[in-house]
Amino acid sequence: MEYLIGFVIAIFIALTGVGAGTITTPLLILMLGVPAGIAVSVGLMFAAAVKLVLLPTQIWRKQVSWRTLAYMLVGGVPGVLAGAFLLHRFVDTGAKQLVNGTLGVVLVLTALWQILFSFRPVKQERDTRDHARLLPWLMLPVGAEVGFSSAGAGALGSAALLALTPLAPAQVVGTDIAFGFLTSSLGSGAHWFAGAMDAPLLAHLVAGGLVGAALGTMLAGSVPKRPLRFALWVWLLVIGGIFLYHSA
Repeated sequence: MEYLIGFVIAIFIALTGVGAGTITTPLLILMLGVPAGIAVSVGLMFAAAVKLVLLPTQIWRKQVSWRTLAYMLVGGVPGVLAGAFLLHRFVDTGAKQLVNGTLGVVLVLTALWQILFSFRPVKQERDTRDHARLLPWLMLPVGAEVGFSSAGAGALGSAALLALTPLAPAQVVGTDIAFGFLTSSLGSGAHWFAGAMDAPLLAHLVAGGLVGAALGTMLAGSVPKRPLRFALWVWLLVIGGIFLYHSA
C-alpha cells in the first residue's frame, strides 16, 4: 500500500505540478493510520525529495528569482518552525481530535481558496509593479501551514507570486519550487529533530514515487492539467471534511 500511495502521488505531481505535501499527509493518516506528527514529517520529506529533482533544472535555466525568494524565506522560515512546534505541542498533549480538526480546517480552507482561484477570470495584463516586500507577511502564515500540515507551499506560494510580483510564469514556477524545497526540508528537519520520522515508510513512498513520476511524465503532454487540478482541490475539500467530521 505504501508503494501504491507514493506511485499515485507522484503521478499527480508530474501531471499537475502540485500536491506533494497536500496529498501525502491526509492519505497517510486516513489510509495507513500514521500518527499526525509522523505523517506531516514524512509528507514534507517526500515533497522535498520530489522538488530536489526539479530544482537544479530551474537554477540552470535561471528561473529562480533569488531576491524574491529571500523575501519569501524571511516570513516562511519562522512560520514553518512555528507550525512544526505547534503541531508537536498538540501531539504531546494527546489532543488528537484538536490536531485532526486543525488539519481539516487547513485542508478545507486551502481547497476552497484554490477552487475560487480556479474560477477567477484570467487577466489579459498583469500588474507589473513589484510588491515583493509584502511577501514576508504573507509567507509567515503559509510557512506555519506547511510546518503544521505539510500542505500549501506550492499552491499558495505561486498564487502570492502571481499577485505581488511581475515575475514571468517560468520564474514564478522556479522560485516557488525553490521556496517549497527549502521550507519542506526545514520543516521535515524540525519534525525529525522532535523524533517524528519513519524512514522505512519514506523509503517505500519514494520507491513507488519514482515509478509514478516516470509514468506521469510520459502522460503529461496528453492530459489536461486544469481539470485534473480542479479535481484534486475538490478531493482535498472532501478529505478536509472527513477530518472535521472525525474531530467533531
